[in-house]
Amino acid sequence: MHFGADVAVFFFLAIGAIALFTFLSVATFSGNRQAEREAYYKAEMMKKIAEAGGDGNPALEFLREQERIKSVKRLGGLKLGGLINIGVGLGLMVMLRGLVDGGSVYLAGIIPTFIGLAMLAYAFWFAPERMA
Repeated sequence: MHFGADVAVFFFLAIGAIALFTFLSVATFSGNRQAEREAYYKAEMMKKIAEAGGDGNPALEFLREQERIKSVKRLGGLKLGGLINIGVGLGLMVMLRGLVDGGSVYLAGIIPTFIGLAMLAYAFWFAPERMA
């Protein structure tokens, strides 16, 4: 049996859409299960820490340490994202300068460069202070 090009494209897109949404549903389901497990284990650990007691409040110290780690990771992500944007902007400027003779099309690379600079400025100077 021989199908026309339009039928073949339809089947290709239909199968691709089914595969995409199947993947998305499985990924969402497994991500939710992992988040539930992490929350459960964290709650159990907090119970054990609270029961152990000791000097001060170890459960509160644990929560502060977790928040500090999250803050450091967030700022690190901002710095990395800023550096990547600067690199993309500079690379775009070089590429456009080589591709297009005359004109100032290469200045379009300034946009991601400035976005990267803004991200770095926020991460280094304007972000809320980390918890001590």
